[in-house]
Amino acid sequence: MHRRFATALAASTLALAAVVGTAATAEAAPADKPQVLASWTQTGASSYSAWNAARTNQSAWGAYGFDWTTDHCSSSPDNPFGFPFSTSCARHDFGYRNYKGAGTFSTHKTRLDSAFYEDLKRVCAGYTGGTRTACDSTAWTYYQAVKAFG
Repeated sequence: MHRRFATALAASTLALAAVVGTAATAEAAPADKPQVLASWTQTGASSYSAWNAARTNQSAWGAYGFDWTTDHCSSSPDNPFGFPFSTSCARHDFGYRNYKGAGTFSTHKTRLDSAFYEDLKRVCAGYTGGTRTACDSTAWTYYQAVKAFG
C-alpha cells in the first residue's frame, strides 16, 4: 500500500513540476527581447520611429515585458520654451528602465544618452533661425544633464 502511494505521489509531483515548468516557460520573454530593445534604442531616426510605433501599440509587445512607464523629462519641463521634448524623454526613460531591468544599464548608458540627444536635435530640426538656435541650446543642456546625472 505504501509503495503504491509513494509511486502515485511521485508521479503527481513530476506531473505538477512539468506543468509549472511549462507555465514558467510560456511566461518568459521571447528570446529576441535584447535584440528588439537594442533596435529601439539606437541613435537613428528609424530606431526612434520603430520605438514610437511600438509605443502606440504596446499590447502587441506584451509578451516581451517591456517597461513603458515614463515621467517624461523627470523634474525638467517636458516642453521647455514650447519645444516638444516629452516623447524624446519617454524613449530615454524606456531605454534606461529596460536596461536597468536587464542588469546591463552601464553598458548602454552612453548610447542611450546619445540617442536622446539625437532625438532632441530632430525636434529642433523643425525650427529655423533664432528659434532653432534656442532649441539646439536647450537640447544640449538636457543632454549634458542626463549625461552627468542620468
